Amino acid sequence: MSVVHHLPPGWLLDHLSFINKVNYQLCQHQESFCSKNNPTSSVYMDSLQLDPGSPFGAPAMCFAPDFTTVSGNDDEGSCEVITEKYVFRSELFNVTKPYIVPAVHKERQQSNKNENLVTDYKQEVSVSVGKIRELILDGSSKLIQEGLRSGFLYPLVEKQDGSSGCITLPLDACNLSELCEMAKHLPSLNEMELQTLQLMGDDVSVIELDLSSQIIENNSSFSKMITLMGQKYLLPPQSSFLLSDISCMQPLLNCGKTFDAIVIDPPWENKSVKRSNRYSSLSPQQIKRMPIPKLAAADCLIVTWVTNRQKHLCFVKEELYPSWSVEVVAEWYWVKITNSGEFVFPLDSPHKKPYECLVLGRVKEKTPLALRNPDVRIPPVPDQKLIVSVPCVLHSHKPPLTEVLRDYIKPGGQCLELFARNLQPGWMSWGNEVLKFQHMDYFIALESGC
Repeated sequence: MSVVHHLPPGWLLDHLSFINKVNYQLCQHQESFCSKNNPTSSVYMDSLQLDPGSPFGAPAMCFAPDFTTVSGNDDEGSCEVITEKYVFRSELFNVTKPYIVPAVHKERQQSNKNENLVTDYKQEVSVSVGKIRELILDGSSKLIQEGLRSGFLYPLVEKQDGSSGCITLPLDACNLSELCEMAKHLPSLNEMELQTLQLMGDDVSVIELDLSSQIIENNSSFSKMITLMGQKYLLPPQSSFLLSDISCMQPLLNCGKTFDAIVIDPPWENKSVKRSNRYSSLSPQQIKRMPIPKLAAADCLIVTWVTNRQKHLCFVKEELYPSWSVEVVAEWYWVKITNSGEFVFPLDSPHKKPYECLVLGRVKEKTPLALRNPDVRIPPVPDQKLIVSVPCVLHSHKPPLTEVLRDYIKPGGQCLELFARNLQPGWMSWGNEVLKFQHMDYFIALESGC
């Protein structure tokens, strides 16, 4: 479970646990030849075997040898399955100290006292900001104290091993956004051709053209490894994705599905953020033109991540959602803390905040009351809730919302994430870097056996 504690103020999440709950287990089928003419062995298939009975298709551990005999005589040898378990790199969630300590924050405030550097901030301050501050201070303190009591969070002095320092981040060897640009110049599939490509059997390679023009689905109870431009990526079971930019969303519209929950993390325009090798920012009007009404099912829950700019929040609530026929129902906040429970930025910083906002809304009634299933009751979404977690050090790696949203989506509902950078079991994901955090460099081999 990614939910460590659930209290009235909200949830304390373990992001790393959620990723590793998928329990990636790589199974390599290795042919061992015993004849003198075939002294070597070869690995011919990569797949990740999962237990369909586990939650989210999570795999069972494989501790005992698992051998499969290949048809033929004894001279041809046999095929044995070698398993290797992979987990997400835990050091990427090793946030032991605030990014800016309060003392440094005060010094910066003093040095900027006579400079007009916080004009925009002062213009955006309102009574609601004070309420948000009070909400975050009160609610997060309860969740943090519970995390400290349970041992999930811990004082830095207790578990300091002397190994903290700079973390070497994996290289982004395959530039996915550039691949999307390249794909625009490739010949497109005929409208009558399949809009979805299902990975079957031993498929481990995906043609670049397939990625740009078709949704890739892994509908099996196995996770799979695919190779794209020489780079390897792990795909969870029951997941699907479309790697494209905002100009190539047609396969998503043609897949014949509508969604009961849509999570959106728009690349908001922000002068202070350099987005080299990342999403190009989109203007509010470009975001407004996204085809959400065509993708949303009746009563769809829309969740939009919003930066700490008051104009963006006002745009979502007053212009964006009304244009999509979405009614605002709640505002939640993701509060980012260290492993010891400190805010990663000072709460009163005029520049960087230790929290981000989520605006939740419902698509206005599409289905007449008489046609609805009376047995399906979805509780109203509560307002002013907190999601508290230790953030990943990787840029824009948002916390998982699957478990905190589950009660507010109909059972078996279809879920979609837009501008995604990773995949989740049971979700459709779209974006021009949708496989970024599925790269093998972000995982390590934990144990192996056969």
